[in-house]
Amino acid sequence: MDNQDQLKIELTPEVAEGIYANLAVLTHSSAEFLIDFVRLLPGIPKANVKARIVLAPEHAKRLLLALQDNIAKYEQVFGPIALPNPGKAGAGGGRTANPFGMPGGNA
Repeated sequence: MDNQDQLKIELTPEVAEGIYANLAVLTHSSAEFLIDFVRLLPGIPKANVKARIVLAPEHAKRLLLALQDNIAKYEQVFGPIALPNPGKAGAGGGRTANPFGMPGGNA
């Protein structure tokens, strides 16, 4: 790929600040995957979605593979990432709430 074919990605200052989220809710249909990023705060019973990402199934799988690769690299440098209470819903065990009642929503 020469310089003329390179993709130029722009990161605005607002986007560069990022949005903190401590919960991801995943849902899907036959055509797309949705990832809602939520910030839960102690003592507040309501949590708003801070960002929603909509992906084609192929892009969702590419994201999965990229995350697996990056987590493996991270753990090689910093050690294993511990998940508290494995297997317990909503506690870092690989599952989360499915507020939309759509089938197969796992995080």
